[in-house]
Amino acid sequence: MTARIVEINTTPLQRVEVDTVTVDIIENALRNAREEMDAVLFRTAMSPGIREQGDCFPMIANRDGKMVVGQFGSFIYGFMQAYDEEIEEGDVILTNDPYMCNGAVSHLPDWIVLVPIFKDQRHIAWSAMFGHMSDNGGMVPGSIPIHATTIFQEGIRIPPVKLYKKGLLQSDMLELILHNVRTSQWNRFDLNALVAACNTASKRVVELADRFGDDILHSTMEIMLERNHMAMKQIITMLVPEEPRSFEDYLCDDGVGMGPYKIKCTLWREGSKAIFDFAGTDPQADSSINFYLSEEMFKMFFGAFTINLFDPHILFNDGFYDLVDVRIPPGSLLKPDYPAALSGRTHALGRIFDVMGGLLGQGVPEALNAAGFSDSPHLFYSGYDKKGEWFQLFQIGFGGIPGRPVGDGPDGHSLWPSFTNVPNEFIEAYFPLRIEKYESIPDSGGAGLHRGGNGLSVAYRFLCDGTIAIHDERWLTYPWGVNGGEPGQRSSKLLRRTDGKEEWLPSKCDGIKVSEGDLLYFNTWGGGGWGDPYTRDPELVRQDVERGLVTPEGAQRYGVVIGEHGSVDSKATTDLRQDLTAGRGEPPMFDFGGSIEEIKARCLEETHLPAPVSPGFQQ
Repeated sequence: MTARIVEINTTPLQRVEVDTVTVDIIENALRNAREEMDAVLFRTAMSPGIREQGDCFPMIANRDGKMVVGQFGSFIYGFMQAYDEEIEEGDVILTNDPYMCNGAVSHLPDWIVLVPIFKDQRHIAWSAMFGHMSDNGGMVPGSIPIHATTIFQEGIRIPPVKLYKKGLLQSDMLELILHNVRTSQWNRFDLNALVAACNTASKRVVELADRFGDDILHSTMEIMLERNHMAMKQIITMLVPEEPRSFEDYLCDDGVGMGPYKIKCTLWREGSKAIFDFAGTDPQADSSINFYLSEEMFKMFFGAFTINLFDPHILFNDGFYDLVDVRIPPGSLLKPDYPAALSGRTHALGRIFDVMGGLLGQGVPEALNAAGFSDSPHLFYSGYDKKGEWFQLFQIGFGGIPGRPVGDGPDGHSLWPSFTNVPNEFIEAYFPLRIEKYESIPDSGGAGLHRGGNGLSVAYRFLCDGTIAIHDERWLTYPWGVNGGEPGQRSSKLLRRTDGKEEWLPSKCDGIKVSEGDLLYFNTWGGGGWGDPYTRDPELVRQDVERGLVTPEGAQRYGVVIGEHGSVDSKATTDLRQDLTAGRGEPPMFDFGGSIEEIKARCLEETHLPAPVSPGFQQ
């Protein structure tokens, strides 16, 4: 199957010579149009997840569906291969079903809009945007049910359909979709905003074609893709060895008592092509933590990761995709068989970045990242307020970013580079919540020459009876340190009831009843440390102590002694570092905090939660 574009003007676009000045003008205009897509979306969407947090991913692609500019890579290839219909000028495609678009999106709350761009009745490009909807129906508010065993329990499935046909809104279909979600008004506004953003990009692309000519625009897009191809080819040749190397990491649990789940990847190079083979990854889970990872999506992750790590000046696009071969075993955690549940795919998605960091950095330890891109913590809170009106909060939290070759990891930062926090004032104005604490957790970042970023502790006071759900990771396994750096602190969730009783909540739970006055401490993980902590400048440690990022006691993890007046005791520091260095031995490349068996053995003592039961299929 493949989509068929209907063009009245069938004159093919021609490859022509374009001078470098024109290329730069068009490239920057396209990048600006991509930013304008975000501006339109944020100003017209209604839900805080999109409007305030920026949970969306825009792109402009050439006529073949290859992303030329965007935040992440192409969704269009998978869609084009799965959609067996004609596409005409004025059509707007909507879908959210991973199984119906070859994983172009990976769980049902992500609604994707695709717009073919026509000029003079000829197809010249694409614009696309997807956003995470606050609700998609299904078993629980927020539509990420932990106990789901099939995708049918996770809300309405929208196959690739035409939301607009030749410019005409299919209002009956839209109303049917919105009838199946809890936040229909938000979804309506957010969907309109996605369409408006794509239409804005379409208008800008047509303006560029009018100004410079269709062939010039087409050729410039090809040049932009080729530039990326050349740059990535050099990075792959430099970074990826011909000899295979492997790395594995674990999801802590599946929310229903089983875990941990292994993600394994082996990497090698054949000529200029990088091969990623996920053989050895655990089979799919019975619950919703499966991640339908399309090969194109992984290429997108790999490109974003390596470009940001090695040369952020490279324009990120899909030009390099033929340089990467991705092999994912069917029936595995990363390629589950239909109709496996997928809504909790966030955890494996985040862990992919940690796996890539450990895999790519082994041959170049000086470029190795620690762990900390580990997850995207979610909090849901819903119910009826004191006016009897339904409220529903979906919020993404932030953890510690890992220590890096270039410096310390940021404290309390999103996995996704363009996300922002929802302002506390916004939350308190629109939801029956009071945020009584919002601060980094001292010492939660792993010690190292470059400190891992601290996690966040956010205290939510619930002002109405309601129900909460939590989705988080790194409560069992540690965000590992590298090159002698120590692991970061694990996440935890503590609910303090109004009667003083305390409950340690699992990192994945839903249907938790809360009463007015209950207080939730939502503590996220810290990033792993990078490099030998005993070589960190004592003055930097002193500054961290002064800023409240490290405690005086925690400074001793760096072999630094802080005196009574907050200054570094130089002699005591020298003596301590000599003793610690002598007793430690050679620093390891990776510090996982112990083997999986050791971590599980001390789980209850350290986390207040029982260790998950290992799935029977684990080796």
